[in-house]
Amino acid sequence: MTKDLLNYFRLKQKDRASETLFDTQCPFCSVQCTMQLVEERVVERAHYKVIPKDNPTSHGRLCIKGLNAHQHALHPERLKSPLLKVNGQFVRVSWKDALDFIKENFRKIQKYDGFNALGVYGGGSLTNEEAYLLGKFARVALRTKHIDYNGRFCMSAAASAMNDTFGIDRGLTNKLSEIPFARCIILAGTNIAECQPTIMPYFHQAKQNGSYFIVIDPRETATCELADLHLKIKPGTDAALVNGFLKVIFDEGYVDYAFVDEKTEGFAELKEHIDRIQLDEIAQLTGIAPEVIRFAAIQYASAQTGMVFTARGVEQQTNGNMTVRNFLNLVLVTGKIGKLGCGYGAITGQGNGQGGREHGQKADQLPGYRDIENEEHRKYIADVWGISENELPRKGVSAYEMMQKISAGEITGMFIMGSNPIVSSPNAQFVKKALKTLKCLVVVDLFLSETAQLADLVLPTSSYLEDEGTITNLEGRVTLRPASKIPPKEVKQDWEILCEIADVLGRGEYFRFSSAEEIFNELRLASRGGKADYYGITYERLRKERVYWPCPSFDHPGTARMFEQSFAHRDGKARLAVVENQFPKEQITEQYPLYLTTGRVLSHYLTGVQTRKSPALASRHIESFVEIHPNAAKKYKIENNTLVKLETKRGAAVVRSKYSYKIREDTVFVPFHWSGIQNINQITDDSLDPHCKMPGFKICAVRISPIVNLEKN
Repeated sequence: MTKDLLNYFRLKQKDRASETLFDTQCPFCSVQCTMQLVEERVVERAHYKVIPKDNPTSHGRLCIKGLNAHQHALHPERLKSPLLKVNGQFVRVSWKDALDFIKENFRKIQKYDGFNALGVYGGGSLTNEEAYLLGKFARVALRTKHIDYNGRFCMSAAASAMNDTFGIDRGLTNKLSEIPFARCIILAGTNIAECQPTIMPYFHQAKQNGSYFIVIDPRETATCELADLHLKIKPGTDAALVNGFLKVIFDEGYVDYAFVDEKTEGFAELKEHIDRIQLDEIAQLTGIAPEVIRFAAIQYASAQTGMVFTARGVEQQTNGNMTVRNFLNLVLVTGKIGKLGCGYGAITGQGNGQGGREHGQKADQLPGYRDIENEEHRKYIADVWGISENELPRKGVSAYEMMQKISAGEITGMFIMGSNPIVSSPNAQFVKKALKTLKCLVVVDLFLSETAQLADLVLPTSSYLEDEGTITNLEGRVTLRPASKIPPKEVKQDWEILCEIADVLGRGEYFRFSSAEEIFNELRLASRGGKADYYGITYERLRKERVYWPCPSFDHPGTARMFEQSFAHRDGKARLAVVENQFPKEQITEQYPLYLTTGRVLSHYLTGVQTRKSPALASRHIESFVEIHPNAAKKYKIENNTLVKLETKRGAAVVRSKYSYKIREDTVFVPFHWSGIQNINQITDDSLDPHCKMPGFKICAVRISPIVNLEKN
């Protein structure tokens, strides 16, 4: 081919090429990094690249998940139309047929089993508008008290502890940009390097500034590279460890009495409790030497500024609420809150784990963090919604308790949006068995997830590229996610689906919305005067800036740092609490001699439904694994890189072994992103925290054995 002819074809190809830009936010973790997806079409083929965009939280950084998020949104297996199960097989149906099916089946359940026989199960990745509308949908359209969401498994322990202690729950009490000013930082049960890697530079800057890092974790994770002191604690004894810290602080004169006297209640009771504690006893319980406990406590207490961060490792325990409360005791008795570089943070997991729990998805909450059992709160929300207070259902039960009610026959129909409880719930085989007994199961999802496969009807929803709305990130910043990509022809947005179902059920007058912004404006009004007050936040403002809540008026700047003057209880004081040396309900035995703990890996997210559809992410971790210390492996005859069986009282899972000297010898670790035989939540403990109903994911007793012949096992 001549040079002129080659140039001709190149010019023709260029003429046929087009480029489209989509501004968006990452759909995964709570940082909510911003980016631009570039779609370049040449002839009939599309090529994509991702360009990070600056923002005040992650400053233009993206992790491997964000860089490849578009791969699942564009995956050929995405659901493109409603699917109805007929004779055990899914068949494509029209939206009219799908809505008629819901109308017929939901009304039949309401008639014969009662309104509360319908359950609604939401998700922490829904936008604020969709989370708000789902709560309204359950209580107004379905008229059921049974609604909860998968955020119950994420933030409930920390959220309830902050509400009890401070009178309000916001994930971080300070801006992320204050982290470099903390002279001592405690990271308890949080692996930020793999779960929220784009905020790690804040911690690196703190390290460069001379901050002292104490990391509490039974494993040596990537985050432990920051540690000046790594406390490789016995799983489930975090509350006892903090009692040890408090013992040292009380005995050696590090209490900030001026702060305690002015701004807290309950100090005398706490001191009496701590006086009875012996440090040697704490050391024996936790596996951390007394002198190390003393050293760590003094490092934090004597530092001019300090911050404490917790996450699921501490919170996903059957005493998670009280464990977090003890960390908050630590913050309060040293006066390290409400000031620059001083505060507490619960590192939110899901993309909208913060906003998702503020506006009505939780069984006991109404929008604005109002209490569903409070008569004044009920009256306010009923007025906003245009119903009588008597019509508003009372408190329901938590996410896992709904599964128990299904098993007991009290809930006979369920609507699931943005969640995959067959993989994410503890004792997952029980959950699967329960869901199979439902008279009607409707699931809204991007893909035919493990839960969707059990459904009678599956409805296709939009991806993050197509779904405009607000997200509240881990700092409490409200962000606006634009959505300029048009969804596939028969795909609807979550809020549209809810409005259309409400309409066919005869409740459409309460759901006359034509945009996400209209829903947000009602949310603003519903939240007005509540703890999570969004009233002063508008789409117009959010197009210019990210705004912290509480923000009660249009001229309010937003609240970046909490508790500078007082706490949110009526008397303005925080509540100290007596926390006993609590332990996991399930202890290791001769039959089940190891502790099992679970967590994440960098390239996957939650139940893996989305990330396993991304070739770039799936290839990094193609299967699950169990991390085991070589000495423990030798004891139980486990070779490296071989299939092993993990068993608890609830069942078994099969994964591949992975030797690691970075974990305690009495503990094994398995990530929770896989399904089927690799689903570790088939065997995790379904005991619940009595305060917040968080399951005990992070600790259960397990035995491990080699698999010589998988066919025989």
